[in-house]
Amino acid sequence: MAVEGEGASQPPVTTTAAATTTERVIARLSRFPNMEHICDNYGDLKLEFSSSVLSSLEKYLPPEMLTANREAKAKFMSDILRKYISRSECFIAKWRNYYWQRINSEYKPLYRGWCNLDPELFLLPAFRNAISENTEESFRRIISEPFPGVLVFQMFQPDFFEKLILEVENVRKWAHEKKIPIRRPNKTSKHGVVLDDYFGLDFMSKKLMEDFIFPICKVFFPEECGAMFDSHHGFFIENGEDRDAPLCYHVDDSEITLNVCVRKRFEGGEISFVGTRCQKHKETNIKPEEVFRYFHTQGQAILHRGRHSHGARATTPSCYRANMILFCRNSLFREMETYKKEFPEWCDECAHEKKEKESQSLAAKRKGMIRIVGGGKAQ
Repeated sequence: MAVEGEGASQPPVTTTAAATTTERVIARLSRFPNMEHICDNYGDLKLEFSSSVLSSLEKYLPPEMLTANREAKAKFMSDILRKYISRSECFIAKWRNYYWQRINSEYKPLYRGWCNLDPELFLLPAFRNAISENTEESFRRIISEPFPGVLVFQMFQPDFFEKLILEVENVRKWAHEKKIPIRRPNKTSKHGVVLDDYFGLDFMSKKLMEDFIFPICKVFFPEECGAMFDSHHGFFIENGEDRDAPLCYHVDDSEITLNVCVRKRFEGGEISFVGTRCQKHKETNIKPEEVFRYFHTQGQAILHRGRHSHGARATTPSCYRANMILFCRNSLFREMETYKKEFPEWCDECAHEKKEKESQSLAAKRKGMIRIVGGGKAQ
């Protein structure tokens, strides 16, 4: 999605066939949403993209498109989305939609409270109080930052973990009986479960992201979260001798990642963080000072940038751990990333380059001053 800059004029939108043959119109979105605009519903139209996606995007349409008919707006937005999502990906999305509809119509959760997550039942009092106060001071009381950009805190009641583990086992049993494949978090996983696919658990992930993770991110990661995260991806993973092997160093498909240790037996399998990188610097080498290792204990939540490269050490034969992961995403941040040239606020390499440029500039100024002073003395 291209975004117009401040003060930039919007190219005229032409819908006639004649105009499209003589001039290729570049579809662009406005940088800021029109919050007063009432969006249309596209559910009855046969489109590549879901109605909810188009309705969410509509507020960012340029002023001249907001008054167009639904078909014209749907085409305009679809043209933009198609630059980022191929037709094969659209086909996969439609298949997943059918898959979700079948699961949600047939799967019966063990615990029906996932849909209306009760904070008093599942969240610790200290965490609830901090969120209620919603200040940096209140968050600092419950959060430690053992390394820049890595936040650690206690969040859930023990009962939450027990219910979640039982629900995941119920999902596996039901899928086996119904002969329905379980969608895995990644290509290498054989035991993980995508929580968003199952009735109730998707609502739980959304509520956690919007009501409890976003307020913290607004203070500690304001650039990445923006006005609000607009999508999420929640899943459950297990690492151990008879489970999945932990992933090596990688970055997440998220702006912010919540990683909660649901269960752990014996020592081992610590998480190593090895530097934050923007798209431009994702292949640059890691510096020793960027490496940080953390022993994730049961019940702890870790919050970090998705671009903070990390990986878990291989577990020992006797070590087992289960984690709930929640990817929080902001599509506008991703779009704006294509327009910015550097990210010194969070990319370690951008910050290093900025310091180098400042040092070189200061050295050049000093050298120039010395020449001026020296020339004056010579006279």
